[in-house]
Amino acid sequence: MPFEFLTLDEVEVEGKTLFLRVDINSPIDPSTERILDDSRIKAISPTLQELRAARIVLGSHQSRPGRYDFTSLQAHARVVQMYYDGPVKFVDDVIGPKALQAIEALRPGEVLVLDNLRKVEEENLNVPPEEAARTRLVEALAPHLDLVVNDAFATAHRSQPSLIGFGELLPMVAGRLMQRELEALQRVLEDPERPCVFVLGGAKVEDRMPVIDRVLREGIADRVLLGGLVQHPFLMANGYLPKRLEELDEEGRRLVDEASRLLEAHGDRISLPVDLALDVGGERVEVGVGRLTDETNIYDIGLNTIVRYMEEVKEAGTVVAEGPLGMFERRGFHIGTKELLRTMAECRGFTLIGGGHLGAMASLLGLEGKIDHISTGGGALLTLLAGAPMPVIQALERARGRWGAQQG
Repeated sequence: MPFEFLTLDEVEVEGKTLFLRVDINSPIDPSTERILDDSRIKAISPTLQELRAARIVLGSHQSRPGRYDFTSLQAHARVVQMYYDGPVKFVDDVIGPKALQAIEALRPGEVLVLDNLRKVEEENLNVPPEEAARTRLVEALAPHLDLVVNDAFATAHRSQPSLIGFGELLPMVAGRLMQRELEALQRVLEDPERPCVFVLGGAKVEDRMPVIDRVLREGIADRVLLGGLVQHPFLMANGYLPKRLEELDEEGRRLVDEASRLLEAHGDRISLPVDLALDVGGERVEVGVGRLTDETNIYDIGLNTIVRYMEEVKEAGTVVAEGPLGMFERRGFHIGTKELLRTMAECRGFTLIGGGHLGAMASLLGLEGKIDHISTGGGALLTLLAGAPMPVIQALERARGRWGAQQG
């Protein structure tokens, strides 16, 4: 079913005061508090430029209370200024008098970056929309706003007040980043060009199992290629690494059982490595899967597997890749992930990769403009691909039903 939401094409923003909810949560250097990767900030710049006739109140979060990178958004505001050719201000407040006065003083074309929204305690809770609309955060800011633009795709799987509460009280539309993300994913999920190949790696196996299940069960993917830690429970389900299997905790055994079920139901569409790259004394050593021992350190897919996988990727009509295929940070073990991205850049079909590690490597390799869509979402992307509820998308759809007729 297509996503149904209002976009910036359906609203007039000139002269209005709007709340732009983004997700510019970024990696921070613990010693200097310097932003190490500004890709999420860069990604919102098209929306910002399009809103320049409005008064823009920008809200985001950074990490969570108690973590080292739970900081103010002052540094983020400086980076926002790098990508916006109008005035950008920062206020060290969210809903207090200082913030409200700064909002009222805004002029068209100016951006006001509020402090870290999660400094307001209730913003750390996941709540239903009706409850979110009654929070202090929403009730304090809403009277000063005319419109909400939600561009926070990377947090679309959350139901925190600033993400879903405003749409109950004010017209809410998708920003250009949110729109691009949803349209790209709709292209993958609704009617992908065939063959459709998913390449899944990374470390969080439990997050990727529901994706494998859904895309195979619903016929979205014609083939799923596995690497990273995601391949391990499937290798164990096929009888490899028996000692490791015995040492697994309850959750680990559950994942192996799930892998067994998926192999039984869809084994002809799941590709596992035929060889792997091991770390032996700091060097890359290739072995066939039949020669694996429980003591080996698997750090990448092997060269024969790379050739097989890349042949499928090159001929695909749609390719979705999420998570690196090996420990790409280690010298010599980046080959699988690098070749995946290079092959996707040459692929004739539609290509989409998850952000984070793959997005960073694509940038390092100079491939950003050759991949059709690089998502800003990690958990949000996986949640959507798995078919689980997405509170922010649901809020946008409700807002369309409630405010659409007035905004058309």
